[in-house]
Amino acid sequence: MNHRDSTASIEDAQRRQIGRAMTRAGLSLPDVWLRYFSITGIGDEYDIDAYLHQMFDLPAIECDKLAHAINELIDEIPPATRAPYRRDLHT
Repeated sequence: MNHRDSTASIEDAQRRQIGRAMTRAGLSLPDVWLRYFSITGIGDEYDIDAYLHQMFDLPAIECDKLAHAINELIDEIPPATRAPYRRDLHT
């Protein structure tokens, strides 16, 4: 595998994992784009959508800003309520 193939492989892996993280967290494209834009992202919402659908490439720094925006949004999601054990319930 040459350097170009290795770089493309890394780019594809990041793109897939960014998309998975968005999907798993239930994040909408408009919300992600707004956060991305707020941290100086230069792409518009259509660029991000095209990037996620493998129709457009973003520079590496923009991919990292997108990942950062998604991670910030994920950090803001409240954790799911856990089921209590009997010993934890006091009446």
